[in-house]
Amino acid sequence: MVMHDSYDFPQESLKSRRFEAAVSVSAKLFLEKGIDAVKMTDIANETGIGVATLYRYFGTKTRITIAAMTYLWNDMNKMFSGIFESEVFMRQPGIKQLSDLMRMTLVFYNAHRDFMKLLGEFDLFLIRENVPKEELEGYERSVIDFYPFFEKAYQVGLKDGTVREMDNFQLCYLTYAHALMELTKKLMQGELLPSDNFSNASQELSLLIETAVYFLRKEPSNGAEKTRNQ
Repeated sequence: MVMHDSYDFPQESLKSRRFEAAVSVSAKLFLEKGIDAVKMTDIANETGIGVATLYRYFGTKTRITIAAMTYLWNDMNKMFSGIFESEVFMRQPGIKQLSDLMRMTLVFYNAHRDFMKLLGEFDLFLIRENVPKEELEGYERSVIDFYPFFEKAYQVGLKDGTVREMDNFQLCYLTYAHALMELTKKLMQGELLPSDNFSNASQELSLLIETAVYFLRKEPSNGAEKTRNQ
């Protein structure tokens, strides 16, 4: 492998590599310590990029934070891309597809707890810093949009008779998506009150998912039930 000194690269290429390094290192530090605990000097020390250069690239800590969160969501996209378009998934009944999609919350909670905790902190950070919505357009595009998969599974369920028809499926999706996300954030915050007991956190999430699936499932007609039981 041929090694090159930094002066072998054009200036814009060097800037791009430094920018990417700063974003990835910021993401790593935020996951480890949280947004508030990480200073621009910490990022500078970890990357070997001067603090003045970081401010010249990003302007503020807010902007490097948004870039780091966008980076993390893009990583999640790469991890889960293709799963819900696979032949194995698509062969399932619509209600099972919906159930599996909802259970992604459990996957995030159990396997990516540091990321889920950081999402809650990032929301508070955005509110505190009063970040304009237009500065979050790139971040929003990076967030995994599960709704098209839910809509497709819902249509499959209508055709195969496993999902009941409703007037506003998008409202149903938003209701349960918000409920699952907020419950996850609550569980990630940790036990605050004397009565809090999150030892059954996964079961709480599972119960909410099972409630949603029960609501979505189409009950078989009497004739179908009779035929199934014969």
